[in-house]
Amino acid sequence: MTRCETPAGKPAMLPLRSQRSGERRLQAIKMTAVYRLRSVPNPEQGYTGLTDDLSARLKKHNEGGVPSTASFKPWRVESAHAFASREKAVAFERYLKTGSGREFARRHF
Repeated sequence: MTRCETPAGKPAMLPLRSQRSGERRLQAIKMTAVYRLRSVPNPEQGYTGLTDDLSARLKKHNEGGVPSTASFKPWRVESAHAFASREKAVAFERYLKTGSGREFARRHF
């Protein structure tokens, strides 16, 4: 679970085991999500993006606040992939926007 997938925008809580006592505790971890959207009225239209807050970003897309997606709203999330490393998230987003990445997404998402 990632920060952007939790209800009410709460950060993800991942169980961690304390090395000293073996007890379990929860720790918030900031994640970056690479997401794929699909247009509801035009399902052939897709969009791939990157965000730290998926709920807020989807809301912005659906309000028409993103020029490249405004004419195909409303949108739904097709898939979201969370990364602890922003650099890895950026690299994965770039890959998904290549020809090979588009084909990978078509086959697997």
